Amino acid sequence: MRLIAYPDRDQLYHGLAKLLAEGLDAAIAERGHASLSVPGGTTPGPVFDILSQMPLDWSKVAVFLNDERWVGEDSPRSNTGLLRARLLCGPAAKAKLVPLYAPAAQPEDQLAALAEGLAPHLPISVLLLGMGADMHTASLFPGADLLTQALAADAPPLMALRAEAAGEPRVTLTAPVLQAAEAIHILITGAEKRAAIERARDLPPELAPIRAVLDNATVHWAE
Repeated sequence: MRLIAYPDRDQLYHGLAKLLAEGLDAAIAERGHASLSVPGGTTPGPVFDILSQMPLDWSKVAVFLNDERWVGEDSPRSNTGLLRARLLCGPAAKAKLVPLYAPAAQPEDQLAALAEGLAPHLPISVLLLGMGADMHTASLFPGADLLTQALAADAPPLMALRAEAAGEPRVTLTAPVLQAAEAIHILITGAEKRAAIERARDLPPELAPIRAVLDNATVHWAE
């Protein structure tokens, strides 16, 4: 794990956005296309605002979430709605959104179709993850019903998980897909999460799921 501590959050957001853009640009130059996987929630919003204005060839970038709550896009709980509002705008509106949600009562009803849509964009060129104070990442929550399977080396790329802390059922990328990303960045802020990620270094992934990606990750932190 590599840790970059920034003097303040503004420098964190700008520095991280620049690194993400450089990674995408390098992937496009090498292969003619790139994929970017990002978290939901409010923490990455300022990074999205900056990144969306970067002068990349966005038409060659596929964007998808690390995970999604099983709610419609019109729900305030939808990560996809946040993504459209904060990242897929301005120059970045030309990027391709790869969905992790489709209308159905349960995620299992659409899982195969969503996984099929995701497959052409793997491995991930640039991965940005968040982390909760409980050391979950994506929807890999401690105590989730299928966490062991989602952490396994033979896990499918996409799984539906349920956890008490998650609220709704979730669709999430699994550990092997996250680990296979060409560049892994983790965004955290505040003393509580800094302490949590340090603690995770000495815990197994079953207790601290973020541990599954830490060895090859760059952690970006500011108070």
